[in-house]
Amino acid sequence: IFIAFLELFALRQGEGRLPGDTVGCGKLGLPVFLVGGKSSPCDPVANERSLNAEINNGRLAMVAIVGMISQNGFLGTTGPSMWLPGAALPQRAFEKELGVTMPMRYWDPLGLASDGESEAFQRRRMAEIKNGRVAMWACMGYIVPEYYRFPGYLSPSQNLEFKDVPNGLAALSKVPGEGWAQIGIFIAFLELFALRQGEGRLPGDTVGCGKLGLPVFLVGGKSS
Repeated sequence: IFIAFLELFALRQGEGRLPGDTVGCGKLGLPVFLVGGKSSPCDPVANERSLNAEINNGRLAMVAIVGMISQNGFLGTTGPSMWLPGAALPQRAFEKELGVTMPMRYWDPLGLASDGESEAFQRRRMAEIKNGRVAMWACMGYIVPEYYRFPGYLSPSQNLEFKDVPNGLAALSKVPGEGWAQIGIFIAFLELFALRQGEGRLPGDTVGCGKLGLPVFLVGGKSS
């Protein structure tokens, strides 16, 4: 009811006034029925600095409140811990593991590792690192085709050249079924051999990869 009252009266946009110069508000945009005073049309020349500051601060505040709500939802924190990440977080399992970095500190928004089971944590960390590497390559796959395409044909039998394949999701329908089969076989090969997690190795330290997590059969070198 209070919001409806503000929208209909105090915060109603006046005809012929600047955007945000509402009929029931005065200095700093505060309703006159709360702070007194009177509401008169704003002078855009005399108040240019204040108007620009309000617009810029309003934009920042909209981004900030989204960040605060997101952090509260993910980490369950409010108060000082909202702007001092990790300050009020209790010690949890695997708090000393790699990946506990600013600003999110210990990242487990769903509480999957709350049981403290080490084997399950290691398995999830392996999946996290592997999926992160795929995501980084995927980002490059979105960007690079905007500037460079392989020469030649993607499918000679269908007279389909690489330059004819659109970028992004539109490419999914253009790649022939045989091409998807090749991609699937290559992924299976990587999972079973090059990207296989070695026993006794750190999560992500796969047996067939070297520097930067690149398969050694592609870039040479050795995996140690």
